[in-house]
Amino acid sequence: MNHPSLFSPLQIGPYQLKHRLALAPLTRMRAEKPSLAPRPLNAEYYAQRATPGGLLIAEASPVMATGFGSPGVPGIYNEQQIAGWRKVVDAVHAKGGVIFLQLWHVGRVSHSSFQPGGVLPVAPSAVAIPPDLKTGTADGKAVTYETPRALETSEIPGVVDAYRQAAKNALAAGFDGVEIHGANGYLIEQFLQSHTNLRTDQYGGSIVNRTRFLMEVTEAVVEVWGASRVGLRLSPYGIANGSGEPDPMPLYSHVVQSLNPFGLAYLHFIEPRSSGAGRAEVNHQNVPSAMVLFRPIWKGVLITAGGFTGETADAAIAAGHADAIAFGRIFISNPDLPRRLQRGFPLTPYNRATFYGGDVAGYTDYPAHDELAQA
Repeated sequence: MNHPSLFSPLQIGPYQLKHRLALAPLTRMRAEKPSLAPRPLNAEYYAQRATPGGLLIAEASPVMATGFGSPGVPGIYNEQQIAGWRKVVDAVHAKGGVIFLQLWHVGRVSHSSFQPGGVLPVAPSAVAIPPDLKTGTADGKAVTYETPRALETSEIPGVVDAYRQAAKNALAAGFDGVEIHGANGYLIEQFLQSHTNLRTDQYGGSIVNRTRFLMEVTEAVVEVWGASRVGLRLSPYGIANGSGEPDPMPLYSHVVQSLNPFGLAYLHFIEPRSSGAGRAEVNHQNVPSAMVLFRPIWKGVLITAGGFTGETADAAIAAGHADAIAFGRIFISNPDLPRRLQRGFPLTPYNRATFYGGDVAGYTDYPAHDELAQA
């Protein structure tokens, strides 16, 4: 019996991938200001990492102006942003790549300085981020996250509509699909988890009610794209941005089982060992494996991410724990990562100090292996 490997083909929705190594969605904070539209530099970055039949998941992009929590991240809610993303998509397609866009709303992981009119950020409930995590930056200045404002029940359909419109905008930009960001302590996960959702209406209380917002967003996005071109990212045992369900299995088992009937393109997990939303080097020990726990429940394609090497990724696929592996940090510093892993070339180390913000340095100036050999 031939086991699949990292370099076996894979069908995701209507797309036949030539390998199973994906670019994880990575916040880089290099959009044009003040439009927050992608610019030519962003197109160059993604094109560098595109391969024929390779999947790129573009960075999380707020679906509305109130969905921001970081400076310089590209949005997907106005015409300038659509036009900017179209150039990114065209550059990736020119290299034969497949590119999905991650749809994002940060909820409470924001600050009034990011909000139109300086209002408080919104969340399912008025629950503040824990004090030890209450630090962020706005235009280079340290900020303290405030206690968010709880969304009124009547406001929630408008937020769902923002996801629907963002999905339409991504379609207009030419993307091949979209991924709903339901991980890392952002708005959807805030609705899911009991410590951030204290609501007493139809969106709070029971697991079924706490899952309702995610289901409505998924239905709205699927209406636009069709299920076979929609993915979803979850972090069941994650602790990023003050997240963490006391007993994740009942909640996330229900979530995964509820998603099965949609027939989504894929489900994308963040492994618990790497939970931290990229803000520090983490490798949590003695934690569960999301792919192992939920693979028996999920009926479709499963992608997972978090601290994989070429060898451990290949082993996870061969064992049947996952169908594809998304790489983040080492894909930043190795734009030709698929080729390097396939041929056993050494990897260039990344520079964490250049992950967020800035310009070319640490973004498009990492060389491919051939260029490195000639230097």
